[in-house]
Amino acid sequence: MLSPCPFIQWGMDIVGPFPLATGQRKFLLVAIDYFTKWVEAEPQARITEGEVMKFIWKNIVCHFGIPREIISDNGRQFQDRRIQEWCQGLHIRQRFTTVAHPQVNGQVEVTNRILIQEIKRRLERVGRNWGRRTNQCHVGLQDNPQRVYGRNPFLTSIWH
Repeated sequence: MLSPCPFIQWGMDIVGPFPLATGQRKFLLVAIDYFTKWVEAEPQARITEGEVMKFIWKNIVCHFGIPREIISDNGRQFQDRRIQEWCQGLHIRQRFTTVAHPQVNGQVEVTNRILIQEIKRRLERVGRNWGRRTNQCHVGLQDNPQRVYGRNPFLTSIWH
């Protein structure tokens, strides 16, 4: 999936459940920008449409501006009437992957695999504190050069 410029097209997904972390968190809400490959991820106790809207506002809109499009699976948290109306109000187009073809949102699926590996590794070391360490997992992704541009997501976002 190609995006013409940074931070206008994001893929989102829910990962988990993981073993219960502090704060009853067991899911990870993940978003990735299709142009820069910038990752935002946040542990959640439960995933509702309200939590998804808060995540989008806090982690995408407040940092990068209002995106044109968000691609996600058909989960009820992404398709609820309330979130659809909220996205329409912000002029964010929602696009949903087909149930049998999650690879349409492939960039998110690849990122999820990396985050899952990192969380499993951290579970062995820190147990229930994995939720506090997710920033370290996705900050590490921000620093890795991407094959497409030969730069890490941060540099790609400022030098596109």
